[in-house]
Amino acid sequence: MFEMGESKTSCARARSSMTTEASDFTKVIVMGAGAIGSYYGSMLSRKTDVLLISRRGHMDAVNSRGLEVTGAVEGTFDLDASTELGSIPGGSLIILTTKAYDIEEAVNEFRALLKPDTVILVLQNGLGNEDLVQSIVGPEVDVVRGLASTGVEFLSPGRIEVKLVRETVLPKTAVGEKIGRLFDLCGLGVQLSERMDVEVWRKLTMNCVINPLTALFRVPNTEIAVEGLREVRKGIVDECIRIAQKEGVILEGDLEGEISRAAASYSNISSMCQDIMKGRRTEIGFLNGKVSELGRRHGVATPVNDVLTSLIRFMEGKE
Repeated sequence: MFEMGESKTSCARARSSMTTEASDFTKVIVMGAGAIGSYYGSMLSRKTDVLLISRRGHMDAVNSRGLEVTGAVEGTFDLDASTELGSIPGGSLIILTTKAYDIEEAVNEFRALLKPDTVILVLQNGLGNEDLVQSIVGPEVDVVRGLASTGVEFLSPGRIEVKLVRETVLPKTAVGEKIGRLFDLCGLGVQLSERMDVEVWRKLTMNCVINPLTALFRVPNTEIAVEGLREVRKGIVDECIRIAQKEGVILEGDLEGEISRAAASYSNISSMCQDIMKGRRTEIGFLNGKVSELGRRHGVATPVNDVLTSLIRFMEGKE
């Protein structure tokens, strides 16, 4: 999952390159299309109809001059963009890339528009996000958890930079495979997993290391992979492993080493670091804060994650 190499793709305006290959979905709607959501929207627009939903400034820029993508993927993509969702056609895929703390507000905005065949893919940081979405939409709608590790930075309205490309992890289920076929058709690498619980905890642990440390020091991911922070990284990982075990998930292997190598290869600025620099609320409560919360529930001390959570919340208040 961590070691997939970068690829560079150059493409002209997306709609001109669409072929007769059919998508399993009639439409893709990306809710909360910031950096990562815009990336997925741009790639998927190669083979299917895509609508981005996000803030007005970004959406106005995309509507007026297209979405400009630079870096590992290059091109200008013609996409429909809006600040609100008026309808959901039958057979649609909704990709939820809002911040984790915006789940309830975002899902409640479109819940009444859902069709029985709508599929919701949750591509967010955090633990238990898909369960919250499912509780809001009910059992009639398929909700799938996915994991994105591609590094993308938001440059300015209508412009994003892809720092590195990684696979999307999806569950090895009928719905997961259906989404995977669309992603593969559009050039998005996919890993299908029969143990999404393990994958989610591995990704959570990586985020618990990279996000708060880069946000505290305001540095790119590569800079927190230094030897001087190894004991801090190890402390975070060890606590995550213990809490995961209490939750019935065994995390095997040298996870701290894998995360350190991954961080060393990630030249992008983490989402939490970007949030702190922009004076925005972070997802700390769904990452290290969630580990601390579960630690209290299971009676397991999590001092490193506790401190990082407190420091980030202090910085949120200062910003």
